[in-house]
Amino acid sequence: MLKANVETFLGCDCPADEARTVLFGAPFDSTTSFRPGTRFGPSAIRHESFGVETYSPYQDRDLEDAHVLDVGDLELCFGSAEKALGDIEAQTEEILDAGKRPFLLGGEHLVTLGAMRAVAGRYPDLHIIHLDAHADLRDDYLGANLSHACVIRRCWDIVGDGRIFQFGIRSGERAEFAWGRDHVTTQKFNLEGLGKTVEALAGKPVYFTLDLDVLDPSVFPGTGTPEAGGISFEALRTAITLICSKLNIVACDVNELAPTLDPSGVSTAVACKVVREMLLAFPDY
Repeated sequence: MLKANVETFLGCDCPADEARTVLFGAPFDSTTSFRPGTRFGPSAIRHESFGVETYSPYQDRDLEDAHVLDVGDLELCFGSAEKALGDIEAQTEEILDAGKRPFLLGGEHLVTLGAMRAVAGRYPDLHIIHLDAHADLRDDYLGANLSHACVIRRCWDIVGDGRIFQFGIRSGERAEFAWGRDHVTTQKFNLEGLGKTVEALAGKPVYFTLDLDVLDPSVFPGTGTPEAGGISFEALRTAITLICSKLNIVACDVNELAPTLDPSGVSTAVACKVVREMLLAFPDY
């Protein structure tokens, strides 16, 4: 049964029967390839959200009017990526069974795979929009095929060719980019062409996955694998508003905040504002 968490994101404690979107956290970072700490991301976003207004002057909408329920963080097994993914998949299925939109707060990017498995089972024509600094298309990382460096490759295993659209990518192995040319659509370095992709996907079910390291580290230093040359906050805000307002987003996630890596708290504040703007951009908010 879906119940509000004790501490919710910015007052997102709508009654379960009225909720249209359900937030939940996946505090997992056991396959992190560089600096750990994203397991603390969901709780930090939730706790620090009270430093952000519920009202968005960008959209003239207020979370006080939103139909969002925050059910808190999962308790995940750190010794088994597959077990953690299974728990995320089960929570996502429960939310879908209730007729709600799952909104996952990570955690490292691998957590997306758990949610994707559940969502793809409900929507055979599912497409993915992926904003990130990293291609995440490796078949394995140091022999492990369940890694945040492999997550989009594992999603491709589920949805196949022509269903994944990446933007902002500026890091990856040569082999990843070579493989990707034949299987996914990748816009390197920036978000050019996003508007045309949104037009092409109109009416189709879309999973939106946002790795916050798509932002330039000068804006968002609190992440495990920062990559210079990212986009601005305003470019990201405009993009997420477009995606969430114009597409049939059946599920989504925001991941890769490592709050302990930015003692200033700025990265967490950025993440909070991103989540707020996404929630408010949904037509049924």
